[in-house]
Amino acid sequence: MADRSVLVTGGTGGLGGAVTAAFIQAGWRVVVPQRESGAPAGPAGEGVVRPTADLLDPVAVTRAVEVAAGDPAAPLRAVVNLVGGYASGGRVHETPVEEFERMLAINLRPTYLVTQAALPHLMAAGGGAVVCVSARAALAPFPGAAGYATAKAAVLAFANAVAVEYKGSGVRCNTVLPSVIDTPANRAAQPGADHRRWVGPAEIAPVIRFLASDESAPTSGAAVPVYGRA
Repeated sequence: MADRSVLVTGGTGGLGGAVTAAFIQAGWRVVVPQRESGAPAGPAGEGVVRPTADLLDPVAVTRAVEVAAGDPAAPLRAVVNLVGGYASGGRVHETPVEEFERMLAINLRPTYLVTQAALPHLMAAGGGAVVCVSARAALAPFPGAAGYATAKAAVLAFANAVAVEYKGSGVRCNTVLPSVIDTPANRAAQPGADHRRWVGPAEIAPVIRFLASDESAPTSGAAVPVYGRA
């Protein structure tokens, strides 16, 4: 029986499937919110719970977090914020503000809402970990992605703020910064790229699991590059 729970947002995506599998293998109770009810998406396993939730909605987020924290035998000890998105476009003067704000909403809002709702439960359980996903673009932007780079930089800044604010409460917060993740969607979008240089989900997942576990207890406020060969 699992004795601790982790909430993994975006657990049905390309990276999320590998992260969910890593926690299942490590014996965690894994809670993976899904936007729509129906057949489970992503890896299956004993102890996987899949509540329906729109992670842009504060009420739905609160309910999903309550599910994650709802097993007294397996208190919520970690949150992994994977939800996000990417859209390319023109340069800043060619990008409507609505597209810029959409990147902020997709990448920052769920991370904020889920973390905000989970923090009281993590503290009540005696501490825990939050892991956020930023991107190398937050440190090294590239043309045509000002909204994405800004949003991922905001995720990194938010994670660092959480690390500072909750270090006295036993809650750690760290961030991973991938380059291009080798997913089917990214391959379809960039068929001519050298995919061998990208970083695979199965390479990132153990890093996230480590940052969520007691093995990384001394570490908080870290920004961990996971670039592969890119």
